[in-house]
Amino acid sequence: MSQGHVARYKRMASNVFGVTMLSLAVLVTIETLLRKLLSVSLGGVDELAGYSIALSAPLCFAVALLERSHIRINILYIYLRPRVKAWLDYLSVLSLGVLALFLFGFTVKTVLETQAYQSIAQTPWATPLIYPQAVWLASMALFLVPALWLQIRALTLLTKGQMAALSAEFGPDTPEAELKAELEDLQRR
Repeated sequence: MSQGHVARYKRMASNVFGVTMLSLAVLVTIETLLRKLLSVSLGGVDELAGYSIALSAPLCFAVALLERSHIRINILYIYLRPRVKAWLDYLSVLSLGVLALFLFGFTVKTVLETQAYQSIAQTPWATPLIYPQAVWLASMALFLVPALWLQIRALTLLTKGQMAALSAEFGPDTPEAELKAELEDLQRR
C-alpha cells in the first residue's frame, strides 16, 4: 500500500467517523430539545448511538494504527539497543494485528448468531440486528485489513534483517520528532 493509499484510507475513515459523530450530536441535541421543550421523544436515538459507535470505533482503531498514535510507554525503550527496539516494534504491530483478528472473529461470530436466531433489537424500532451488525462487520474489516498489511510489512522487514527500517517505520517517534511535527502542524493551521 503506497503512502497515497494510506492517506486516502485515513481520510475516508476519519470523514466517515466525523460525519457519523456530528450527525449523532445533532440528533441527540434535537432529541434533548424536543424532550425539554415539548415533552416529545423521537425514540430510538440511543439505538442509533450504539450503531454509530459500533461503526465508528473500528474506523478510529484503523486511523490510530496507521498514524502510529496508539499509546506506547517508551520510558525504557529509548535506552534499548536497536535490535531490541526493532523486536519490540514488531511485537507491537503483531499484537495489534492479533487484536484486530480477534475482534473481527468475534464480530463474525456475533453476526452469524444474529442471522441464525433472526435477532431483533429490544427497542421501539425492533430493528433486525443483522443490518447494523453487517455494517459493524464491514467496519471491523476496515480495521483488520491495515492491521494485517502492517503485520506483513513488519515481518518482511524483520526477516530481511532491516532493523533500522523496521524501527523507523513502526517505532514511536522521538520526543524531538513529535515536537517538530506538532510545530509544523501548528504552522499549517
